[in-house]
Amino acid sequence: MNRRTALVSVAALTAGLTLAGCSSSDGKPELKVTGAFMPQPVSDMAAGFLVVKNSGGASDRLTSVTSSLSDDITIHETKNQTMRMVTSFDVPAGGELDLQRGGNHIMFMKLKQRPEQGDKVSVELHFEKADPIKVTLPVKETTYNPKKP
Repeated sequence: MNRRTALVSVAALTAGLTLAGCSSSDGKPELKVTGAFMPQPVSDMAAGFLVVKNSGGASDRLTSVTSSLSDDITIHETKNQTMRMVTSFDVPAGGELDLQRGGNHIMFMKLKQRPEQGDKVSVELHFEKADPIKVTLPVKETTYNPKKP
């Protein structure tokens, strides 16, 4: 009887820890940034592009971007070839936010200096739930547009 009670206790404890592990990762966003770049700007404005992947079980929202390159950075959506500033972008649970040329993007206004191809621009992405993420945007040629798989 003691062995059986001990086995049942161990099984219950293991199941509880497994469930606790699942619920902690399912209840929060888990964000990773890939494919970041900035085309070399031709004026005092620039755009930034990247993908935020969320492998977690909760959605999040990109709410702002900061960088030493500019004090005026906004996020824009593009619909029907019209660009407009928005206050946030959804990052769905188990999905991604894709900021790409011709679509939604980060907009840098009044650049403090104009980065050249080969430079790297540091930015920090701010989210509603997750901690900020520091990202380096490599500056590519002005016409750079990566192929999507």
